[in-house]
Amino acid sequence: MKHYSPTDYVNWLEEYKVRQKAGLEARKIVASFSKRFFSEHVPCNGFSDIENLEGPEIFFEDELVCILNMEGRKALTWKYYAKKILYYLRQQKILNNLKAFLQQPDDYESYLESAVYIDQYCNPLSDISLKDIQAQIDSIVELVCKTLRGINCRHHSLGFKAGESSMIMEIELQSQVLDAMNYVLYDQLKFKGNRVDYYNALNLYMHQVLIRRTGIPISMSLLYLTIARQLGVPLESVNFPSHFLLRWCQGTEGREGIDQSYQLLRDSLDLYLAMYLDQVQLLLLQARLYFHLGIWPEKVLDILQHIQTLDPGQHGVHIERKKEEVGVEVKLRSDEKHRDVCYSIGLIMKHKRYGYNCVIYSWDPTCMMGHEWIRNMNVHSLPHGHHQPFYNVLVEDGSCRYAAQENLEYNVEPQEISHPDVGRYFSEFTGTHYIPNAELEIWYPEDLEFVYEMVQNIYSAKKENIDE
Repeated sequence: MKHYSPTDYVNWLEEYKVRQKAGLEARKIVASFSKRFFSEHVPCNGFSDIENLEGPEIFFEDELVCILNMEGRKALTWKYYAKKILYYLRQQKILNNLKAFLQQPDDYESYLESAVYIDQYCNPLSDISLKDIQAQIDSIVELVCKTLRGINCRHHSLGFKAGESSMIMEIELQSQVLDAMNYVLYDQLKFKGNRVDYYNALNLYMHQVLIRRTGIPISMSLLYLTIARQLGVPLESVNFPSHFLLRWCQGTEGREGIDQSYQLLRDSLDLYLAMYLDQVQLLLLQARLYFHLGIWPEKVLDILQHIQTLDPGQHGVHIERKKEEVGVEVKLRSDEKHRDVCYSIGLIMKHKRYGYNCVIYSWDPTCMMGHEWIRNMNVHSLPHGHHQPFYNVLVEDGSCRYAAQENLEYNVEPQEISHPDVGRYFSEFTGTHYIPNAELEIWYPEDLEFVYEMVQNIYSAKKENIDE
């Protein structure tokens, strides 16, 4: 009855006839499967006749459910193939819903909804719905609110309505919410990580996490993040190598930028490697982190070469550094291949997408990274792809990046970049830009009049409040 609207007129006799016809068709198809696929697994194209069925799919599914619910140990072959067909039909429906979900705008964030789709896809024969899971989470939110009243009876979160997306600005009020959440989830309801059976798939499915009250970092973090957001506390997901974490943003204004914490991640791995010298797995983690962030390609190569020295059989890969060519490769702005380079060495820039400040220390006329890096960094999604100048930049968080020209813009309020390698490339900060040192000038001769003109344009833009 959930498939009918109570306000619509329904000719039940006609509905019954359609249902009967669908049932007969379903039984006919199920009976044919054993003869067709007895000697082999059902191939992907084995469901083609099902996809062309006439009439409502829900009636066909209903008949398959009836077959599965037949009493006794009889009709096992029918049950076997009915289960396969029902599995396929529901997975296709869920997959279509998931594809539609993934087409939502970037600012549409519903981590819980995406997790439920994954849960449904992996368990298509179970009765799993976003509505039911949200209801269970709402009941946990009510318990948190009850605890929160004991902490602060006038707390802002207590006035939030269901489905309302509001954020609390005060840090102290956010802290009170997190304290209440921690008490309810871990002291009262006894949620915990599954250390005993970590790789059990049930740890990933949201409906099972809520039933068993145990999971792994990504599923537990998702539950925690969903509850926190309903109560007005902004948390962000952090995909740490081999782990999954949450970060408390402490308000919506002035929070730490997306890429600000990479220095701490690198420091953590450096400390691990200091304690566990020459551990191949830790070195692989370090190389993986640098590679996926596009940081220091030369360093990644050094790490991989060191891994190969420690374990020559690692992945069966032979890594060899390209021999340096004799002499210095001088890059001239006047060269035809550099005609599209818009920005100069030493300029203070801002990344349009991630918001970090940086200084340019070299350029390439097009992206010079390998296909793997280009694919992982989703360069193909840029309007100009990899066929545009790319800049090596020193970032304020201590990292080195490789950024596309279209992702960079002038920083109208230039400031010093606190990067440990600034002195390697530059001799002075003038207050508006960095001056290359003698070594860098040999590699990248600059037209000083061009640099001066660029700086003047930046100041003019700042003066006139124009975003250029």
